[in-house]
Amino acid sequence: MARYTGPKWKLSRRLGISLSGTGKELEKRPYAPGQHGPNQRKKISEFGLQLQEKQKLRHMYGVNERQFRRLFDQAGKMNGIHGENFMILLESRLDNLVYRLGLARTRRQARQLVGHGHVTVDGKRVDISSYRVAPGQVIGLREKSRNLDIVKEALDVNNYVPEYLTFDENKLEGTYTRYPERSELPAEITEALIVEFYSR
Repeated sequence: MARYTGPKWKLSRRLGISLSGTGKELEKRPYAPGQHGPNQRKKISEFGLQLQEKQKLRHMYGVNERQFRRLFDQAGKMNGIHGENFMILLESRLDNLVYRLGLARTRRQARQLVGHGHVTVDGKRVDISSYRVAPGQVIGLREKSRNLDIVKEALDVNNYVPEYLTFDENKLEGTYTRYPERSELPAEITEALIVEFYSR
């Protein structure tokens, strides 16, 4: 499967957002990479803005183009606003919810935890990072995975769990209580531009 394996910080600076969620990429150099980065005054076309918004969201969740488009089409068949439904589907991915619960410091780390079989859903091991979690399902760690150093480090750093999740620190379990509202999803994304991009 084709996955972006290039420099993540450079990509964050190109798109103007922190893809890791830590914000460290833009602290020192909050401008595009390259020798002309700080002085770029390029006017972006309407198509360029739509493409940039699509790439922001795609790289934020670490999804390849085919998966991304398939989810977009599924969101169009649901009741409600197409763009919001799409972001809710992305937010409901297992690797993203592991990251939101604070069991991993980044989505990439969360994907690795899931892929290596450390994560359970309703007590059963699930190793598919794109698994769609439904409201009411419980996400946890396998018994022998609870003492992993990366999990302990992530929990020490994490101090916020979204309202649509509940987390039990003693059991290291979280429940996806409901679908998130738009106000609880990334504010730096303008999903209407993504809908326009795919509607061309």
